[in-house]
Amino acid sequence: MSFKDYLRRDVRLVTLRILSEMPEYRANSSVITNVLDQFGHAATRDQVKTELRWLEEQGLIQLSEVGSVLVATLLERGQDVARGRATVDGVAKPGA
Repeated sequence: MSFKDYLRRDVRLVTLRILSEMPEYRANSSVITNVLDQFGHAATRDQVKTELRWLEEQGLIQLSEVGSVLVATLLERGQDVARGRATVDGVAKPGA
């Protein structure tokens, strides 16, 4: 696995963990981008939106579009992945 792939997998896990800490398990792409930066991931808003769409395709989150931002809601399967109770190829495992 390349370093770029490793980072992408970690961004996906951290995104799920961010959502698991949010009220109603929801946050918009701008908030997620800012929190990812605090965790050491310098992702652009476009990159974050791409990863959010990927997470939605995997059935881990639900997205809605509000103006220029995406609003992500964590689904039950996404919460299981964030906690390490389930695995999805392409998302880092907690603690790994």
